Amino acid sequence: MKVLAIDTSSMSATCAIMDDDKLLVEYTLNHKLTHSQKIMPIIKEAFDSCGLKPEDIDIFAVAKGPGSFTGLRIGVATINGLAQATNKKVVGVSTLDALAFNLPYCGGIIVPVMDARRDRVFTGIYKWTGGNLHIIKEQTVLEVKELIDILIERPEKIVFAGDGTLVYKDAFSEALGEKAIFAPRSVNMARASSVAELAMAKAIEGKTESFFELVPDYLRESQAQREYNEKHCMTGDDNE
Repeated sequence: MKVLAIDTSSMSATCAIMDDDKLLVEYTLNHKLTHSQKIMPIIKEAFDSCGLKPEDIDIFAVAKGPGSFTGLRIGVATINGLAQATNKKVVGVSTLDALAFNLPYCGGIIVPVMDARRDRVFTGIYKWTGGNLHIIKEQTVLEVKELIDILIERPEKIVFAGDGTLVYKDAFSEALGEKAIFAPRSVNMARASSVAELAMAKAIEGKTESFFELVPDYLRESQAQREYNEKHCMTGDDNE
């Protein structure tokens, strides 16, 4: 089985191709260009480097969210387009699951955090047990203070990963002291290889979708929708 996976849920754009035995290629670009400019060239480079074509891929996978609304739409649309063109199945993987999977077999608990603006983060709690990654707290959006209040009660070391650590590292360190550990730079961002490995496991279990079914998982309303709702709540105009 060959899996092509991408993640455009945050600033980095990353693509990987994996087969049953090994990771064939992985490209990551964590810079300023927009995903609409960089993801397709990265995918093409991955194919060219391996001497493969889209038709050689069995499963197309993508980090489906949470994350940047625009980035998620680009990633899901790209994978759905490739799957439709080749008539292949797709797998959507939680962005937070993939971030946690970047840190295999570490002790304590893993807490991926992605900046959700307004002092909030997308997050969850994970733990490796018996060689498997288990979800302790399902993905959600929380105020940073709410997350800290939950983590203060945990006795274990806490390993943070994700772009939220760049924003809230001081707050976590101050509140949690030596319990707070921060992932190295190389695994503190999206890795398509993690998306690919999780997708392969789901595909083996038969948990695939058609390109008509896969949609982004935003976890919250877009800023535009929130502003619209706030405006109409204030004016009492509910369009009914």
